[in-house]
Order: sequence, then structure tokens, then C-alpha cells
Amino acid sequence: MNLPAISIPQIDLPFEIPLLMHPPVDHFAIALPIVVLLVEFINLFANRRSLSLLSLFLLIIMMIAVTAAYFTGSVDGKEAYPLLSEAGQAELKGHKLLGTYLMLASGIVLLFKLGAMMASRGLVKAFYLLVLVLFVAGVLKQGKDGGELVYEFGANVEMVKTLDDEKFDLEEERDELESELEAKTEALEAAKEELESLKANSAQPAEAEETTTESALPSSDTETSSGN
Repeated sequence: MNLPAISIPQIDLPFEIPLLMHPPVDHFAIALPIVVLLVEFINLFANRRSLSLLSLFLLIIMMIAVTAAYFTGSVDGKEAYPLLSEAGQAELKGHKLLGTYLMLASGIVLLFKLGAMMASRGLVKAFYLLVLVLFVAGVLKQGKDGGELVYEFGANVEMVKTLDDEKFDLEEERDELESELEAKTEALEAAKEELESLKANSAQPAEAEETTTESALPSSDTETSSGN
């Protein structure tokens, strides 16, 4: 499916999106539209306002999830792109383009839902359901393409392996440095003990010499008696 190129203005978020958050967010972005569609089909027969309100609430959550999937996918895509083959990079570009359309379409689906709730004519509600079905089909295709990017082209898988290898190397280097530091600390302690021992040994002969000198000197009483 070749879609016309489209882009949205650069949006600077007030927080940093962690790496590899796209896969868990995708689960909600894919599951919620399907749940909404099931609720709407059930409401065709039940015709309950409570179900319609539940569908509206889920659509709002869905729009948030799809938007989050777009931004987390942009972060992961930037990291994965240089590690992909040429075919993988082309697939990633198409995946991002469809994701952009789906993010914008999620708001359109919500507007159609609001219109269907306010309209009394069944034709408007039928048109809303058609738009919702098309949106779900697009979401399912996006999920399929995302799976191909991971399992066929290794998107983010190779990057994670590279990061794990770098982490392992850094941990090994840290352990080696810690061992060297411990050995040097022990050597320093041994040198300190040896220095203290040398100082103690050098002090003992000096004390012995002083004692010998003092004993060799005559006392004043002896000199006085000798004089007499």
C-alpha cells in the first residue's frame, strides 16, 4: 500500500521518551480499536447509551495510545534505522508513514463518534462504523508490518544485542579495574606495614645506644669521692 508522503511538524516533548517503549505501547494501540469495534457491534443490538459512552471513553484512550505509539516508535526507529539493511530501512519508512496516518486518523474516528452520538439518523452511525472498521484494518496492518520489521529485518533486536554486548564488556572492564584496585590497595597496606616495621626497627638501636652512653658516664657522687 503506497500512501502519499505526509509529515507533521516537529514536536518537542517536555520529557525524554525511554528507548524500547514502543513494543509495550503498541499492545494498547492495537487492542483498544478492536475492543471499541466489538463494543459498537454489540451496541447495534443492545442500543444502550452506557455502551455508547464506554465506546467514547475507550476511543479517547485509544487516541492517546496511538499517539504514544507514534512518538515511541519515532524514538526506537531513529536507533534502529542505521542498523537495518536497505530493504529494512525502506520498510521502516513505510511503517512510520502509516503510523503518522493512523495517529491523525484516530482523532478523525473520535470526531465521527461524537457526530454519531449527536445524530439521530442511522446513516451517520453506519458511516462512523465504516470509518472505524477501516481504522482497525489499518491498525492490524501496522501491527503486521511492525512484526516483520522485528522478525525479518531485526529492528531494535540487533541494537539491543549491541547494547547488551557493550554492557557486558563494560561490566568485565569494571570487574578488572576493581580487582586491580583491590590488589593495589592490599599492596599499599603491606607497604605501610613494612614502613612502620622499618621505623620501629630503626628506633630500637638508637634507644639502645642512648642507654649505653648513659651507663658509661660516671656519676657525680663517684667523681666527688675520687677527688677526696
